[in-house]
Amino acid sequence: MICCVKVRTLKLEAYTMGRIMEWAARSDHLGGIPRKTVITAVGAFARAVANLCNKTKVHNADTLMTLVRSRPPGVPLITVSNHMSTLDDPVMWGGFKGLLSLDPELARWVLAAEDICFKNPVFSYIFRTAGKCIPITRGGGIYQEHMSEALQRLKDGSWLHTFPEGKVFQENVPTRRLKWGTASLIARCPVTPIVLPIIHRGFDEVMPEKYLYGRRPPFPLWNKDLRVVVGEPIEFDVPMMVETAVLASRHVMVPPLQEARWPVLSLAGEELDENAQRCLYTALSEKIQSSLETLRLLAKRL
Repeated sequence: MICCVKVRTLKLEAYTMGRIMEWAARSDHLGGIPRKTVITAVGAFARAVANLCNKTKVHNADTLMTLVRSRPPGVPLITVSNHMSTLDDPVMWGGFKGLLSLDPELARWVLAAEDICFKNPVFSYIFRTAGKCIPITRGGGIYQEHMSEALQRLKDGSWLHTFPEGKVFQENVPTRRLKWGTASLIARCPVTPIVLPIIHRGFDEVMPEKYLYGRRPPFPLWNKDLRVVVGEPIEFDVPMMVETAVLASRHVMVPPLQEARWPVLSLAGEELDENAQRCLYTALSEKIQSSLETLRLLAKRL
């Protein structure tokens, strides 16, 4: 009986290792050949869906292209967008001329749902090696294991894309309350990232969640009008927001039996307990949400 338990445990550990595959995410894995090969193929697919099968218009593309190619050395970039379908990434990038033909090292990293993109070792290898995807467990919290990996990418000055709504929403409604993961990365990064909002429309028609018998179609639909609108960078005065959060947290009533679950965070000369972090992440998220909603309303008029 004990042997059976040990065997099952080893199999689970091996499977988990196969799903995470941090070694496959290294740029020097097999000389970088798998990444270059698959990124080329994925880029061709994204351009075909965006420009041949459908019609895509991109507004203010130069802002993103400039930040990807020539932002100051060591300054990370975070792009944030709404999430309308499982094809948003990579198809939304297919509408940008020249973006998908850049050096693979300049390509974005992206937070990806573990239960969708890392279902088995094959998916894990593809998304890790070429997709530059970081597995995130939805509901796992902002201090889950791979959020540290995302933070390290930002510390390296890389480009990271996130869907701060946390899941696909295809209803045409105002931007929902955002998850705190993106805000925590902004706050914890030693160099405040450039945060660029992006709104896209029409992707729910290319890959509707409920198409045939309540399921997604087996392939992208065509002859749709897609639109991608790039905003302007969101400005954050993080030290000031930290000070405000610490002051606000002193007025938050905490039940006497509630224990802190988050580590104390040192930012801008302040020690932030869990309550202060919650105040800070709320303020950062609300600012991003406001920018996305303003951009969403603009996109409706274009």
